[in-house]
Amino acid sequence: RCDENAVCSCDPGWEGQQCDVCVRMPGCVHGSCHQPWQCTCEPGWTGRFCDKDIHVCTNEAPCQNGATCYTNISGEYSCLCPNGFYGRNCEHKTGPCHKIGRSPCKNRGQCEDSSGYAPELSCRCLAGFTGPRCETNMDDCLMRPCANGATCLDGINRFSCLCPEGFTGRFCTINLDDCASQPCFNGGRCLDRASTFHCLCKPGFTGRTCEVPLRSPESQAPIRSSHGWGSSNSNSGDRLLKISVKEVVTQWGSSGLSEVQLIILLVLGGMTLGVVGLTASLVLRGHWQDRCASCRWGPTPRLHPLRHRDRQPTPQSHLVTVEQECKISFLHTPTAPELEKKKLNTEVI
Repeated sequence: RCDENAVCSCDPGWEGQQCDVCVRMPGCVHGSCHQPWQCTCEPGWTGRFCDKDIHVCTNEAPCQNGATCYTNISGEYSCLCPNGFYGRNCEHKTGPCHKIGRSPCKNRGQCEDSSGYAPELSCRCLAGFTGPRCETNMDDCLMRPCANGATCLDGINRFSCLCPEGFTGRFCTINLDDCASQPCFNGGRCLDRASTFHCLCKPGFTGRTCEVPLRSPESQAPIRSSHGWGSSNSNSGDRLLKISVKEVVTQWGSSGLSEVQLIILLVLGGMTLGVVGLTASLVLRGHWQDRCASCRWGPTPRLHPLRHRDRQPTPQSHLVTVEQECKISFLHTPTAPELEKKKLNTEVI
């Protein structure tokens, strides 16, 4: 059909300006057509698509190593191999692998003999196997691929890691977050560790998960006054007031001082009290030594008039009197009449 501009529109299977050329079968190589979709082979070609060379043995000579080439009606060829060769084109030499027939290689290994020219065969093993005939499974755990003490399980060209508690991943290198479950109570801060955790407790709490309160205000016993210790009508029983250093540190720590500062303060306070006590003891010791010296080397004491008339005191009795007076005055400072009375009593004794 042609339009007014002399442009033809061909029916299916025809082409050309006048629609006089038939369309060949798709895939036809060396052929022609008289009707659409035909493939009539040219001389020397055969086959459905006219792609088979009838003179392939002469033109291409595919057979090797002195083999004889034959063709058939469909254009296919075949090679008659001489002794010691095999293959479609007789390209392979009959070597150790072909002579055995069945491959001696285990675990799907490939037999190789350099195309038959090798004096002995060899096996190309698949990954994970080794040995002359690929009979040995390689230990994939020899390189110790598992970390953090995991157990390595060998497989065929693979391995797997049995991870310990707290680790995961292909090689057990990923540390699980042990704080994900929020194990710390009472506002404690959780620190993740290897297969464990540690809780930083707020002041007033202790324990592995900060679950134990140190001292609650309700549980503290009331402190007795100085006059309550001797009361026999107390209903709370005979309890001693016990204040530990830890409690003092805890109570004072709430005022803003750190634990180290409180300990230093207590140590310095104790040292100060010790120095004051030592100084006081030295002063008192020196004072009483002076008093005793004045008693020992002072003037000769007067004796009672009655005793003076009888006999004069001897040096030994005078020394005993002075020593006795010194011992008595160490405890109490007597008046003059009392001294006279004590001296008289001493002489009588």
